[in-house]
Formats: sequence, C-alpha cells, structure tokens
Amino acid sequence: MRVLILSFLLLAACDKTDAAAEQPQSPCRQQVFESSRFTVCDPGKGAIELVAAAPNQIAIRRFNDLEMRLGRRADKVAFAMNAGMYDEDGRPIGLAIVDGKQKHAINLRKGGGNFRLMPNGVFQVRKNNRVEILPSTQWQPSSDIRLATQSGPMLVIAGKLHPAFEADGSSRYIRNGVGIAPGGGALFVISEGPVSLGKFGRFFRDQLKTQNALFLDGAVSALWDPANGRRDLTKPLGPMVVVFKAR
Repeated sequence: MRVLILSFLLLAACDKTDAAAEQPQSPCRQQVFESSRFTVCDPGKGAIELVAAAPNQIAIRRFNDLEMRLGRRADKVAFAMNAGMYDEDGRPIGLAIVDGKQKHAINLRKGGGNFRLMPNGVFQVRKNNRVEILPSTQWQPSSDIRLATQSGPMLVIAGKLHPAFEADGSSRYIRNGVGIAPGGGALFVISEGPVSLGKFGRFFRDQLKTQNALFLDGAVSALWDPANGRRDLTKPLGPMVVVFKAR
C-alpha cells in the first residue's frame, strides 16, 4: 500500500511540474512606483515588428483584427501595444518605417497636443536589432533602419525629464511608452491607472533607469498580453508594435 501511495504522489508531482512547464510565460510584469502600478513588457530576444498603414492601405485598428491578419503567426505573439500618433483613419501622422519601407515621412511641424510638445521622438530598430530612441530633430534616414515610429513627447532625454513637464500635473490618463534599458534593450510600459506625464517620465528615469524614453499615447493606450489572457479594448488604434516570442 505504501508503495502505491508513494507512486501516486510522484505521478501527481510530475503532472504539476509538466503543467507548470507547459504554461506560457509572459514577458510583462507589474511594478509599483509612487503608489501607481505599471506593467513593463521586456521583448528580450524576441523579434519586434511594426504594423502601420500607408496612405493607400486600410489600417488595423484593434487587436482582434491584428490577430486575424497575423494568421498562424498569432500563436507566436509575446505581446503587442499601440505605438505612435495617427489620424482619424488610423494611419500614422509621423515617421513610420515597416520592414525597411517608409510608410510616412518624418513630421517636424510644431503645434498643439502631446505629439507637438517638442521635442518629440522616434523609436527605431536597426537591421542588427539594435533599438534606439532619439529626438525627431536628430533623426537621419538610413537603409539600415528596419522599423521606426514617431511619437511624442519625449519623456526622458539623455537622463533628464522633458523640460515642459510639471512634477505631477492635473492631466492624467492611462499612458504607454517605451524606453531603452541600461543594457540596451527596449522596455515597453503601460500604466494601470491614470498618471501624469511627470510621474510617467519619472518611472522611466528613476525606476527603469532609462536614459531615453518616448511617450507613445494616452487615453487609448492598450496592451495585448496573450500569456496573461489580457487584450485591452479601447477606441480604435493606429500603429502597433508586435513582439514575437524568442525562438
């Protein structure tokens, strides 16, 4: 009898271990900063792609539509997030490069709104997978750029907060952005509640220690995190960054 019980316990333990091994691991983790919660998604060695529509293309506006467009590749998605300013039809209004092909030119016009709170910036990935964030005025075209998306404002510039930010202003939304970690990789972030631009920028600078970070959007910010069963529903989106699981 003892042998049978021991065998049963061993089999049960193996089943639990196998189940844990099969459960997909999310690259997204929550962190708390100044009493606010943020979800940080680390692509690691996963491939980063940009989905953005050219003037003659219909934009993908929701994660459900993105999943359908990806087809079988959807099973390989680690996470996806909206990434860049866009017009009412979901097409980018700033620089957008997809698979090395420019969908929209760099936009340096000044004006109102977050996008034109200068300096705004560009997130880009080169063909050697090096990720970079730089002010739009410093951007230079290159055949080496695999993807790029323009948004704004910059949150952190060479280790300093955007000069226009208040410490904790009254304009508060759920926001998302991207920064470059000390090790050189990209970190994508979405707040779990409304926060000011000042607090959002400090999270990147003080918590994540990023030297450069870029605001991607607010109020319509959304995350698709398949492993955690998360698929945010918001207003229709524009350009999206999709990160695939590392092979």
